[in-house]
Amino acid sequence: MPKITFMGAGSTVFAKNVLGDCLLTPALESSTIALYDIDERRLSDSRLTLESINNNLGGKARIESYLGTDARRDALRGAHYVVNAIQVGLYDPCTITDFEVPQKYGLRQTIGDTLGIGGIFRALRTIPVLEDFARDMRECCPDAWFLNYTNPMAMLTGYMQRYTGVKTVGLCHSVQVCVPHLFKHLDMPYDEQVQWDIAGINHQAWLLKVSRNGEDLYPEIKRRAFAVTDKHNDMVRFEIMKRFGYYITESSEHNAEYMPWFIKDKYPELIDRFNIPLDEYPRRCLRQMREWDDRRRELTQDPHLSHTRTHEYGSYIMEAMETNRPYKIGGNVLNTGLIDNLPREACVEVPCLVDSSGITPCYVGSLPPQCAALNRTNVNVQLLTIEAAVTRRKEHIYQAALLDPHCASELSIDDTIALCDELIEAHGSWLPAYQ
Repeated sequence: MPKITFMGAGSTVFAKNVLGDCLLTPALESSTIALYDIDERRLSDSRLTLESINNNLGGKARIESYLGTDARRDALRGAHYVVNAIQVGLYDPCTITDFEVPQKYGLRQTIGDTLGIGGIFRALRTIPVLEDFARDMRECCPDAWFLNYTNPMAMLTGYMQRYTGVKTVGLCHSVQVCVPHLFKHLDMPYDEQVQWDIAGINHQAWLLKVSRNGEDLYPEIKRRAFAVTDKHNDMVRFEIMKRFGYYITESSEHNAEYMPWFIKDKYPELIDRFNIPLDEYPRRCLRQMREWDDRRRELTQDPHLSHTRTHEYGSYIMEAMETNRPYKIGGNVLNTGLIDNLPREACVEVPCLVDSSGITPCYVGSLPPQCAALNRTNVNVQLLTIEAAVTRRKEHIYQAALLDPHCASELSIDDTIALCDELIEAHGSWLPAYQ
């Protein structure tokens, strides 16, 4: 049976979802599960949670925990699958810094974990940690698959794929929930007869085709979507579909900060018009921290704790590899000619087939030109951020921020560079030295 190592296991709810799924999967139920984190209490919470579920399922898995960087190699040794869910710097101090410093310059964000100034600096403090993970994996589990769930997805996954030699795929649930969410919102029936094609980049992949029994459903989708007049949480996505012709995978609160048209100091009325939740991620973090004591008791002190398999791809990938029963995912992989009109160095989100031979990405061809053009504005930032992390040169941090659609729409060159310098100083030891 395989060994599954979970990096960042202190993320108890997410560990429960991914590893609970594994415990419910016959091909994985007797696995060795190695939980790794640098926070002792969080690690203990996750172990208690997983042990309870495992015991209620017959106790077939072996669950181990490993605390701190000195134990990391032992956690990885002999692993077949390494699930990554770390957050370097957490809410306090790093997320606070990512939001508060840009606000001084008039730059507002919603989530700040994928693109924009928040996404850039989250990548810069995470890639050095992944560099350490990759070094240990090459020595301790060279054949393991690295299943990355950590944002910024395209930057981190792209770094692993281009620079480490570790077999890596990036996973995000925005692909598999995209069409069901859209149909529910528009009160359209969704069933297994609905077929769809999605491709692009993470958090900005495009619903290229959607049909039922050969009937194109896009005309009805657009008719219903553009007839909605009440405020709702999909307003940015509907506007992008109206202007660019296609629905996009990730939420409006995310996409509002990936583009230059929605969060603008000069046009504050856009925030209300498109129902944009500024500072949503810090607000969400604070709410989760307030609610954690009750949630923690529920997860760690319930002897009858159960689990229902989720839609997360992790367990399905492992199951397909272990059983050689093919499974289709939307995976983040290196663009080896898969999407013709995006750079080959880009990390793209495309359909992939998984079986015992690994993960085989599917050729997409060219995206609609307007969709590829919008993707490239994000890919520019992703590639330059990776370049900054690899070379340790400040100029590439500046260039990534200068080319970021949201930053460029709000700040001058001088203010952008000053903001980067202030963030570098504020993050202190969370970042390596830059020249």
